[in-house]
Amino acid sequence: MDSFPSIKNILLLDSEGKRVAVKYYSDDWPTLNAKLAYEKSVFTKTQKSNARTEAEITMFDGYIVIYKFIADLHFFVTGGDDENELIISTVLQAFFDAVGILLRNNVEKRSALENLDLILLCLDEIVDGGIILETDANVISGNVASQGLEGGAILSEQTITQALATAREHLARSLLSS
Repeated sequence: MDSFPSIKNILLLDSEGKRVAVKYYSDDWPTLNAKLAYEKSVFTKTQKSNARTEAEITMFDGYIVIYKFIADLHFFVTGGDDENELIISTVLQAFFDAVGILLRNNVEKRSALENLDLILLCLDEIVDGGIILETDANVISGNVASQGLEGGAILSEQTITQALATAREHLARSLLSS
């Protein structure tokens, strides 16, 4: 057993088991086909469970998999069979909550794909090379938001876009009512 907890992978799949965002931190799945097969198997095994209110845990192919669903997104974190389930669960909850903060609680596939860059930055803030770096969702989302702002004001552009859409709607209503 390692002297520090480690994560094997973090998966974000849609309601059909297709990739939205995934990150592997070990060579346990050396090829793309092995990774895709693992994702399909994990999805198939867990899709009938009701992991919408609380995270669920299962042993799968000698790994501990903790997962949680919201809307049409399925969040998975995998650790070795000798890892502490509570630590893996904390990583899952951090990822889940940080994505919720970054997507302004609009956690669904379309929004996730539109903000994929933020989700991938979020994964980088949580785990690096399998080593857990951060589990506080507020710190993670704050770091991601500041990186996003440095890289071109992603979050503020989204707010401006929303404001323009609202203004457009109000203008259309006023023109139609005249």
